[in-house]
Amino acid sequence: MIRSARLVAGVGAAALLVTLSACSSSDEASPSASGSSTKLSGTVTVFAAASLKESFTTLGKQFEENHPGTKVTFNFGGSDSLAASITGGAPADVFASASPRTMAIVTDAGDASGTPATFVRNQLEIATLPGNPDKIASLKDLTKSGFKVVLCDKEVPCGAAAQKALEASGLKLTPVSYEQDVKSALTKVELNEADAAVVYKTDVKAAGDKVEGVDFPESADAVNDYPIALLEDAPNADAAKAFIELVRSAGGQQVLTGAGFLKP
Repeated sequence: MIRSARLVAGVGAAALLVTLSACSSSDEASPSASGSSTKLSGTVTVFAAASLKESFTTLGKQFEENHPGTKVTFNFGGSDSLAASITGGAPADVFASASPRTMAIVTDAGDASGTPATFVRNQLEIATLPGNPDKIASLKDLTKSGFKVVLCDKEVPCGAAAQKALEASGLKLTPVSYEQDVKSALTKVELNEADAAVVYKTDVKAAGDKVEGVDFPESADAVNDYPIALLEDAPNADAAKAFIELVRSAGGQQVLTGAGFLKP
């Protein structure tokens, strides 16, 4: 009897150990089973300054590769018009502006979540026809009579920066047209509809051999900070935060500086 009782007790203890071990394994597996590491999915809509088109398109593809099941869509344009669309209720997750002033339009309206962060800076350059046939060497050369120059609209960050550079040099310039974004201004030169345009260095670089860039010292007085922000009513906030993290990461910065942007 005593031996039988001991045998039963031993079997019971073994069963208890198996049960406890199973519970322990289940508990260890539960974090991944419960999805504590959130899998991103869905579309991220990014409103971004036109000058970010090439680098952000690259980062968008990288983001989709890093997070299967996601898609990044972009609306590139003048920062002022993008800001107006956001405050007007256009659905978007992220806003990347070419100046703090245009970002303030969104933050002042209460449409940004948290504090915008500056992620890059950009500097102006004169874009001329390939080979620089007019031998442009300075900002002053753009004021020559009969010379066709294009600027961004004064409300657009690249236009505001150009005006600041002109004021710093004490020059007055009457362009043949004001364009709504930097890409439109550059296109005028590429199509030989203008002799030169004042745009960003990044856009000159992106255009390759279609234009030639000319540095001018006054551009140092008109460097633009680029802020990025998660939007208050972002339809896909988790994925939007992850995209912003990519932009600000070492890898994201490498893509941006490779495109000609300056570090913040």
